[in-house]
Amino acid sequence: MAAPTGTRTGDTSGHWIGGSPDAGEGERIEVIDPATGQAVASVPAGSANDVDRAVAAARTAFREWSQVPVAERAAVVTRISEGLKARGADIAAAVTSEMGSPITFSRAVQAGLPVHTSAGVASLAGSFPWSEEIGNSLVVREPVGVVGAITPWNYPLHQIVAKVAPALLAGCTVVLKPSEIAPLTAAILAEVAAEAGLPAGAFNVVHGHGPVVGEAIAAHPGVDMVSFTGSTRAGKRVSVVAADTVKRVALELGGKSANVILDDADLGKAVKVGLGNAWINGGQTCTAWSRMLVPATRHDEIVEMVAAAAARYTVGDPTQDSTRIGPMSSAAQQQRVNGYIERGTADGATVAFSGEAVDSPGAFVRPTVFAGVAPDAVIAQEEIFGPVLSVIPYADEEQAVEIANSSIYGLAGAVFGEPEHALAVARRLRTGQVDVNGGAFNPMAPFGGYKQSGNGRELGRFGLEEFLEVKSIQR
Repeated sequence: MAAPTGTRTGDTSGHWIGGSPDAGEGERIEVIDPATGQAVASVPAGSANDVDRAVAAARTAFREWSQVPVAERAAVVTRISEGLKARGADIAAAVTSEMGSPITFSRAVQAGLPVHTSAGVASLAGSFPWSEEIGNSLVVREPVGVVGAITPWNYPLHQIVAKVAPALLAGCTVVLKPSEIAPLTAAILAEVAAEAGLPAGAFNVVHGHGPVVGEAIAAHPGVDMVSFTGSTRAGKRVSVVAADTVKRVALELGGKSANVILDDADLGKAVKVGLGNAWINGGQTCTAWSRMLVPATRHDEIVEMVAAAAARYTVGDPTQDSTRIGPMSSAAQQQRVNGYIERGTADGATVAFSGEAVDSPGAFVRPTVFAGVAPDAVIAQEEIFGPVLSVIPYADEEQAVEIANSSIYGLAGAVFGEPEHALAVARRLRTGQVDVNGGAFNPMAPFGGYKQSGNGRELGRFGLEEFLEVKSIQR
């Protein structure tokens, strides 16, 4: 495969505190284009003092913003959505340069999804039950306060907006720590929010490393809630640090989702859609269907179909429209994924497909399909976060459900089969969302996980409720 050609941007970004850019002090963190290994930007390595300043700004702004009428808050969030749409090309280019999403995916999803989710949240303002009467009680929903948002690199802007838009509509103010690997779109959002009329201090950005800035946010007594998306390991740490102040914690963590293909499924559709959802964003997706469960009697037939489909996944320069899989987000992620591929082979799984190598110093891996994978194998149990699919045979439907539910995770999944049959199996999966026969992603439906995939829900009405306290007033 052809190598990527050069760097694509040269940006120096700072924090955003109290409504203004803030260059920060001292050490800076380079943002590396994973397709080339070259630095394309840098951000400050923030400190606990930077968090203090941002929290102080957010607490001051909360007094004003929480009292703004809901309709006006919704209008601001709507203007933010419109502003993000206008900056779509900038957003897509930034995401592709900082973490390697193919540019077609960046345009459609990385830049497009935040527009839809923010507009959808704003549309809830008029119909949401901000207050209701239960007997002699007036039950009111009020903003939780200052929200600390800690977000990952795989969907940099989407994960930010999924927290910031409902928090702002609820009347909260926000201190954000974006991933230091993919921080560039946070500055775009800050600019858009200011242009939309959001008061200074209502949205703040502090860049830096998780053990410093993330922990300072989670521990801060001036932060009323932490909303975290990332690995299960890091989410556990956030919970521990936040516990000392008994603040609310919402976690959206890892996944090892199963795609259950039943005997009565349309195999062509199940394989095509299943592989697409396994390797979406290079497999760097918490909901990736990384386990394909197939009837043992049809295992070889399905593996042959999967391998043929996998051969059509072009790997290479993420700035090219023809590329379907770009680099991993970083050299560290490349090493992690390659380690799992080596482990799968060492543990006896059959390599049914291995993609071509890319002649580049970038963080590319060979997309890989393993066949005949044991349900308890490491590659079938641990989150790999790369373009690696495990095909697991099952003897009957009961075993299929058992295997699907055998993971410590419970974030997403899929079932393909006769519609009513597939729906019945979907109801048995212990996971936060299940797609039946390729059902489309719904940005207004609740998103979140069971078990060690986290707690709480994002998106739509359920996502808005996360940022609200409930008060009963007896009369």
